[in-house]
Amino acid sequence: MDMSFNFTVACAANDGLIKQHQRERTVPIPQSITPIPGYPDKLALYKMAASPFWQVRCWMMGRTHRRSTKTHNLKRAQQFAKAFFEELVVYNTQTQAALAAQEAQDDALNATGRMGKTKTRCFGDLAELMFANEQSRCDRGEFSRGSVQVLRNRLDVYVLPRWGQHMPQEVDFSALLAFVQMLSAKMSSITVSQYLVVVRKVLSYAVFVGSLAYLPEFPKIKVSTTSRGAFTPSEYWRIVRTARQLRGQAHPQSRTVLRTNYKLRSQDLHMPPDVAWSMVFMVNSFIRPSDLKTLKHKHVEVVRHQNTYLRLTLPATKKHDKPMVTLQPAVRVYERLRAHHGLSGQATPEDYLFLPHIKDRNYALMVLSLHFNWILRLTGLKQGALGQDRSLYSLRHSSITFRLLYGQGIDLLTLARNARTSVNVINNHYASTVSSEQNIGLLQSRRPQMSRASG
Repeated sequence: MDMSFNFTVACAANDGLIKQHQRERTVPIPQSITPIPGYPDKLALYKMAASPFWQVRCWMMGRTHRRSTKTHNLKRAQQFAKAFFEELVVYNTQTQAALAAQEAQDDALNATGRMGKTKTRCFGDLAELMFANEQSRCDRGEFSRGSVQVLRNRLDVYVLPRWGQHMPQEVDFSALLAFVQMLSAKMSSITVSQYLVVVRKVLSYAVFVGSLAYLPEFPKIKVSTTSRGAFTPSEYWRIVRTARQLRGQAHPQSRTVLRTNYKLRSQDLHMPPDVAWSMVFMVNSFIRPSDLKTLKHKHVEVVRHQNTYLRLTLPATKKHDKPMVTLQPAVRVYERLRAHHGLSGQATPEDYLFLPHIKDRNYALMVLSLHFNWILRLTGLKQGALGQDRSLYSLRHSSITFRLLYGQGIDLLTLARNARTSVNVINNHYASTVSSEQNIGLLQSRRPQMSRASG
């Protein structure tokens, strides 16, 4: 078969994913975000697909300031970022002095009754104060740093560019409705509702500090969620076999495309054995994709008693910190990957289970996800039965769904606790794909006394 035809077909299969990244060419690449040592977290370097140079951003004076460093060198970029920060500090100091003088004049006018206005802060200033409070809550352990980072990103991408310089009173129902309509053209209803949550946080803080009299009416959004499509057993074994067959083969997209859109390094172009291992491990351990990048050998204990399994003492996820236990096939996978990585001395307690040679763990998860999507498109299983986009998270859904279908007498509470989730989440999301026909044997089963009575 013509190799150029194979390459064209493979590229066409990934065309949708490429277009998605092209639309986000100016969005910071998460794994590239780099803080500046000795400086506040609000100052950071990052890279984006639209430019080969390091970019610098800093939140100050109610908005995010961005500038290109015009260099590929990280040390030079850090020097540029420090000078950029000092420049902003000087300008901010001068601005604050001018504002203080204006406030003093306003106070004097208020004292004499010649001015009836109430001084207030702009939306951007209130957003910074609100974010500082959320950061303090994170430092106290009330929620994860990832949640704070998501809040920061949403403020920077859409919320502050729209309202950073406005007064909170200007963010009324009509303004919020226009905001919703603008976002709805780009993202799902659940994402739009999450952006409204960010706006509500800022305005609620404004009410709390007296800069706003009351919260405006918010547009109602009907959130429609589609559970990630779990795999059927035959689909699962199909993608596992494909991953094993592709081991060591290069990704069909050109190096230029992979480098530009995904920042994929040359040594990670080929399908690693870790992809197949991670797939089987997830389905037999109930873990989330994010656990693949944090799981170390010190978190794993092999237990051999009446039952053989792994005890996983993972870092806390979503406020769950209890150990998890796996099914027996996960033990075989763990022993294989430990033996494989042990040959290169990368199976110590402090080494990661999957792709241990990659120190940037966000990048490691991206490598696994990229090769996994290649498998899904090659097998035609990227879309679920209801049109859902499948991803690594679909393996967790498959893990829980398989237990619901084939586990003998397992109760939801035990399953939920071991999977570090809740019974409601299993009912509403994971079990939503289980049809009555798939459990026809249970529906038609009878207790012994009922069988005798009916006979």
